[in-house]
Amino acid sequence: MKKMIYGLFFGDSITYGEYDGIFGGWVDILKRYALQKYNEGSSNELILFNLGIGGETSEGLVKRIPHEMKARNSADGNIVFIGYGANDLAVKDGNQIVNQSQFKVNIKTAIQDAKLYSDDIYLVSILPISEKIDSKISATGKIRTNEDVLVYNQILKDIATENVLTYIDFHSAFLENKEILLSKDGVHPNEKGYKMMAESALPIIEKYL
Repeated sequence: MKKMIYGLFFGDSITYGEYDGIFGGWVDILKRYALQKYNEGSSNELILFNLGIGGETSEGLVKRIPHEMKARNSADGNIVFIGYGANDLAVKDGNQIVNQSQFKVNIKTAIQDAKLYSDDIYLVSILPISEKIDSKISATGKIRTNEDVLVYNQILKDIATENVLTYIDFHSAFLENKEILLSKDGVHPNEKGYKMMAESALPIIEKYL
């Protein structure tokens, strides 16, 4: 019997695939791959939902994850990806948009909600930012630093360890060549970056096909 499994990708504009005019972002690349495999006669049908919202923080995630999970719940199983932090750690008017302790609480809360529907939850790392924008005020008045990226990623790693979840380390994959893999704004990946993210996540997707 073929199974119909849902993959739910929660996140911000990097999950959504902003700034990728060719592939539509890493989630959409994976979505097309899963569909192609199904059409070729794959044993399971894996339907991927891109639930990324540009500018969203973990505060928004906590509000919507119970409703989104309930609306997209497959009897054969669900996979959940949670990718937050790039907006949370930004400093605006002297304060982090979502401070470290609240970020930790929000991610833990979201995991508990996801666990009601899924045993397969993945935490996605925050990407490094370009040196060009590190500690600089952006057009939207936000300041991001690579130092904060490391701190928030450590929170995600610790939560993954505590909850026996898989941590997807895109940060390490980007670090060496980030100036080539990031778009002009220094925060979002470009087409090359998104393609590499999809290739890194492909072995996870393969497990469910």
